[in-house]
Amino acid sequence: MTEAAPKPEILTAFEAAKGFMPVGEGLALYAAAVEAAALGLPLLEVGTYCGRSTILLADAARAAGVTAVTVDHHRGSEEQQPGWEYHDPGTVDPELGLMDTLPTFRRTLHRAGLEDHVVAVVGRSPQVAAVWNSPLGLVFIDGGHTDEHATADYEGWAPHVAPGGLLLIHDVFPDPEDEFTGQAPYRVYLRALQSGAFTETTAHDSLRVLRRTGAGI
Repeated sequence: MTEAAPKPEILTAFEAAKGFMPVGEGLALYAAAVEAAALGLPLLEVGTYCGRSTILLADAARAAGVTAVTVDHHRGSEEQQPGWEYHDPGTVDPELGLMDTLPTFRRTLHRAGLEDHVVAVVGRSPQVAAVWNSPLGLVFIDGGHTDEHATADYEGWAPHVAPGGLLLIHDVFPDPEDEFTGQAPYRVYLRALQSGAFTETTAHDSLRVLRRTGAGI
């Protein structure tokens, strides 16, 4: 069966948006989102940044008549702070001197015509997860890359993946040389597999797609 692909205008909006996800991984994310949206449940991502991947989730949600939810404090993760490789000075609030990606994110959605299909939750992932009580068709973990943050994202959100739903983990790098970029997501990915609750369906570069096939996390 041919995987679902975004329309040219959606792919163009994705490529134009500020962010780090390569096109190949974006196409895999979109295909997974279309599949998961068929469950009739919301699609949720942890780690919004400026909305590059949100475009794909929102378009898949729009087509299925569900909602995309995105969770981020919009102050940037560790590697996006000043002095780090992935820092973008254009995302700094000139008045506060702190990162604030929310305005850029809102412009991204507006330009793509997707504002009405996204619920943006501004807050820290563990705090939001603690008050969330609805099943989800898809959870996409793409937040902080420390063990503390990656583990909290998994423990907070994986329990909400509905039976047959999908858990996606981004920036999975098995090589120990990638300790500061992908080892924490890799350890979370291994934990998900070892739990017996999730079964891997596909892998696309650093993106892993797992399906809930059992209980627990």
